[in-house]
Amino acid sequence: MLYTNVRVMPVIFKNCCETSWSYSRPEAWRRVCHIVASTVCRPEGLLTCDLRIHVTFITREGDQVHIDAAEGDNLLDIAQAHDLDMEGACGGSCACSTCHVIVDPEFYDLIPEPDDDENDMLDLAFGLTETSRLGCQVKLTKELDGLRVALPQMTRNLQAKDFEKR
Repeated sequence: MLYTNVRVMPVIFKNCCETSWSYSRPEAWRRVCHIVASTVCRPEGLLTCDLRIHVTFITREGDQVHIDAAEGDNLLDIAQAHDLDMEGACGGSCACSTCHVIVDPEFYDLIPEPDDDENDMLDLAFGLTETSRLGCQVKLTKELDGLRVALPQMTRNLQAKDFEKR
């Protein structure tokens, strides 16, 4: 629960380099929780962050990595922030397929349909499945709490610019 009547107070975020912060507006707390989405947002036991969404990545080796992330984050940014093996060669601009993920069928229909650009890039992805998506295009929502995605065995680093006429 995020309290709305917050006065200016120092806050120490555990698991975030013991950084001290001071804020006076509740919306600032939400932004801080977004920035440190993978940490436990409990500043000195006064506030808790209810914006965390649980995501499980299944690595190429079959290991499960459980991550708490913020609503609005995309899977590419989350994976890279936690040193998972997801390249994102185009920087998340939907111009390659190196952030290809395979979404658990239980959650696939909860994600908005891919647009034409994403479908074009998915056509280049290695190991394409019925529930494949680009991690840079999957933004977390509350409905996706508990999402499970698998990283494919390989990626193909082809970008849209590789097909432009020179």
